[in-house]
Parts: sequence; C-alpha cells; structure tokens
Amino acid sequence: MSKDSVASHRRFKAAHALPFILLADEERQLCEAFGVLVEKTMYGKKTIGVARSTFLIGAQGVLRAVWPKVTVEGHAADVLAKAGAALT
Repeated sequence: MSKDSVASHRRFKAAHALPFILLADEERQLCEAFGVLVEKTMYGKKTIGVARSTFLIGAQGVLRAVWPKVTVEGHAADVLAKAGAALT
C-alpha cells in the first residue's frame, strides 16, 4: 500500500510482473490508521511521506505481524519466514 495513485500502481505491477494486489491509498486514510505517515525532508523541503513498513495480514483479515521502519536488505526473507509460520 502506498499513497501513490491507482494508475501508478498498475504501471509498477505490470513493469515488475507482480502476482499480487497493490493497494493505493490516495486519500491517506489507511496510512493514517496504520500510523505510517511521517515527516520527511526531500530536496531540502519538509513533506509528509510514508514510513516503509510491512503488515502481514492473514487470509481471515487478521493482522499477524508488523515490521515498522523496514530496511530492504534481508526483509523479504524475514516476511516469508513469518508468513510460512503463520500458515502452520
């Protein structure tokens, strides 16, 4: 999920052949509810951005795990391990 547009998500999904749904939150309602909006500085200007975070939501819609302030390296392996454990 990001605050980017649905159109940008479609392009990104197609460009990377992603097999899953990307959520667009243009109105920032989910970002607000999940507490991921943060103040950032880009090119010397303060702006509101989204803190890179991962939320593992199970098949029944239950939140299983949260990774706040994610760093990319090694993260996918952590999520896949937790997702696999949630299935057992």
